[in-house]
This record gives sequence, C-alpha cells and structure tokens, in this order.
Amino acid sequence: MLAMEKAESDVPSSPGGWTFLTNHAHVLLCLAGNPEARMRDVAVRVGVTERAVQRIVAELEEAGYLSHVREGRANVYTVHESLHLRHPVEHHCTIAELIGMVVGDQSRIGGRRSHARSAEVRRSSSKG
Repeated sequence: MLAMEKAESDVPSSPGGWTFLTNHAHVLLCLAGNPEARMRDVAVRVGVTERAVQRIVAELEEAGYLSHVREGRANVYTVHESLHLRHPVEHHCTIAELIGMVVGDQSRIGGRRSHARSAEVRRSSSKG
C-alpha cells in the first residue's frame, strides 16, 4: 500500500485542480500506450481510484472506443483510433489524432497495437 501511495504522489497535480483532458481521455491514452496495463496501474497514473478506472473502461467499451480480449489472467485492450471524439467542438478529430497530439509519436502507439495483435495471433494459433 505504501508503494501505491508513493506512486500516486508522483502524479503531478494541476494548478487550480483541473486539466484540459478528462479522466476518460487519460485512461484511453494510458491503455493506448500500454494495452496490457492493469487497472491498478492506470488508476495510479491517472490519479483516480481503481473502481473509477473500471467504470471508465466499461463506458469506453460500451461507446465502442475500447475493446479487450482475455489473455490468461490479464486483459489486452485495443483502442479504436478511427472513431471521432464525442463533443461537437472536437468531433472533427479522431482518437488517433488525440493520441498523436498527446503522445507526439503515433508510431510508438502503433508498435504497442502491433504487440497486442501479435498476442492475439499467438493465442489463436495455439488453439489450432
């Protein structure tokens, strides 16, 4: 528990207590960068509870922005980057553009997605 508290304190606080991106965007960005991340680790990185991350992930999956496959005891997430942002002000932007803006190098994210696809291929070939 102490390690988790220390990790949470490593999350920089924003002046005035607000940020430009929502927790939904933060969770999505974390999973785009690490599709195999545990909810606990995402929660620490975003600065919210694990339960909040679980709710956000469920909402993102329900809206079609995120999906997952079970790999052993872990989930591997896929971000559906071709979808557009939801609010009318930014609806002209895709998830891929958001990731590119924040991460700066989409090829890094693409490599992560390829890793997730590779895991899927490994899983399906081991079944046959």
